[in-house]
Amino acid sequence: LNGVKTWIANSPIADFFLVWARTEPGTQLRCFLLERSRCSRLSTPEIRGKFSMRTLPVGMIVLDNVMVPEANLLPVDNGFKGLFSLLNLARIGISWGVLGAAAFCFELTRNYTLERRQFDRPLASNQLIQYKLAQAMTELNLALLGCLHVSRCWDEGTGTPEMVSLIKRNSTEKALEAVRRCREMLGSNGLVDAYHVVRHMNNLEGCATYEGTGDVHALVLGRAITGLQAFQ
Repeated sequence: LNGVKTWIANSPIADFFLVWARTEPGTQLRCFLLERSRCSRLSTPEIRGKFSMRTLPVGMIVLDNVMVPEANLLPVDNGFKGLFSLLNLARIGISWGVLGAAAFCFELTRNYTLERRQFDRPLASNQLIQYKLAQAMTELNLALLGCLHVSRCWDEGTGTPEMVSLIKRNSTEKALEAVRRCREMLGSNGLVDAYHVVRHMNNLEGCATYEGTGDVHALVLGRAITGLQAFQ
């Protein structure tokens, strides 16, 4: 096997890798199980300097004429269909997870604005604070309902990839918007790690990128709406 894939979570410390590749140009994708101890020409340099997803090592997978035993060619569903079935499940999980991060920030911010006093009044008594809290609560709850509906459809076998694109794109955008509002309400305290909001905000920037950017998912939805494909 030859090739490079970057931004792989835990690749610098992993002992086993599932790699999807073509055995010949134009053939279907196949899934290979690689074992680090048996692949001397496999390397996984770490990506450093991240400001998002800092709690786990992220790196590359570099394959330079890696020899793989035939027994490590897995007898799983071949082609992009099998791969995308895994990605769809991951995207559903992300759609829920980003809203969990935003819900934590919302609850922290609500408590903060109720406890912090300015000019002998709770910060939460100001109209703009209540407006921002209401906006965040509205968008997060509507996004949660979307995730619940799509997850139920997926369990029933009626879900579609377009539905997954819709909630992945919506959840990451609404979660990031809500957490940015929370950061604003905490003022300068929103920038320090003691309150965690800026940490979640940075992580959500990463969530908006991986497993398909919001722009790419918008094009998937655009194809479903118009019947015309704007990408290859």
